[in-house]
Amino acid sequence: MRSNHFVRLFTLILLICSTSPSTVFAQDTTHRGFIFDTICTIRATPVKHQDNSGTCWSFAVTSFIESEIIRMGGTEINLSEMYFVRNTYADKGQHYVRMHGTSNYSAGGQAHHGINAIKKWGFLTETAYPGLNYGENKHIHGELDEASKAFLDVVVKNPNHKVSTAWRPAFEAILDAYLGTVPTTFDWNGSKLTPMEAVKASGFNPDDYVELTSYSIYPFYETCALEIPDNYDLKLYYNLPINDLMEVINYAFKKGFSVCWDGDVGNKGFSHNKGMAIVPDAETTDFTGTEKAKWEKMTGKERLKSVYSFEKPVPEKQIGQAERDTSFENQTTTDDHLMHLTGVVKDQNGTIYYITKNSWGTESNDFGGYLNMSESYFKLNTVAILVHKDAIPKHLAKKLGIK
Repeated sequence: MRSNHFVRLFTLILLICSTSPSTVFAQDTTHRGFIFDTICTIRATPVKHQDNSGTCWSFAVTSFIESEIIRMGGTEINLSEMYFVRNTYADKGQHYVRMHGTSNYSAGGQAHHGINAIKKWGFLTETAYPGLNYGENKHIHGELDEASKAFLDVVVKNPNHKVSTAWRPAFEAILDAYLGTVPTTFDWNGSKLTPMEAVKASGFNPDDYVELTSYSIYPFYETCALEIPDNYDLKLYYNLPINDLMEVINYAFKKGFSVCWDGDVGNKGFSHNKGMAIVPDAETTDFTGTEKAKWEKMTGKERLKSVYSFEKPVPEKQIGQAERDTSFENQTTTDDHLMHLTGVVKDQNGTIYYITKNSWGTESNDFGGYLNMSESYFKLNTVAILVHKDAIPKHLAKKLGIK
């Protein structure tokens, strides 16, 4: 059932660009009991669809970059996700061969792969590089992923007892065959520019962005090579206690910055269809508005279903550093998805949620492809975030050695 009030709320989220708190009141009168008050929103470009590809990282960081260009006074642009994918695949393939097949080669990636791609190769618009060179009108990467991996495995096997000089251009040819040959110049606001010239013209500086994480298995206030499969190049993340990481994200929104988010969406509290990501306290029996007698008669499974119905706010678990560390170590929290956080709302109980732009298309739920991620969900399931350096409070930046 469609919620017209939610639709209007998320439409406003797309249109409003606010660096100071703004209030937009919306209530779902159809079948949801949530009432959200908008604290702040950051202007974002339209929701896209990654389709049948594992390239959420590129869609998330591209959306983030597009918002950053707008924040800095630039015009709205539609950047090519597949340009970052094509170049990162090439880099990842070379690393895979050099590591004798022991590193990760897959469709997944991290936010810094988009930033690093800009440093090395610049960016292109969607028009200049749609990445659809294989008879499809949407991204379907099953054949590309398997074919390119099979080719690399042959190279790693080294049947000639010496890796030839042909493997790299042959591998690049596979990528070009599927995603398209990269143009040397393209149209940028009426001028013909190279991808690197376009970056300079946009005012975007990839050196201004850092990744942060929060796990006590690494020393706090230092950098660490986050041990997750998609961090194949072992790039360094700044490690903060969770309370400091929360201070960063809230400071970022207060100052008008959005956030690129990396984390887990495989837990039961996540429902893109319902437009919610929460961590219900399944042990509680005190649900305001429910019939106590009916609740007490429910079986354990029925109670769990009631908790995860997303029909109204429910008490959530309090998440601290220990819960984060445990979920990371036992792998109930993994880096399976990246999204773009574009604002903050608060429900009628005072619970904070982060407005989250997904990359599963506008028709994937009733909210135009957006969802609300609760503060508890963020604390438990965030693996890392990417932010502008100025989005970090000065005392934390100093402690981390970020200039």
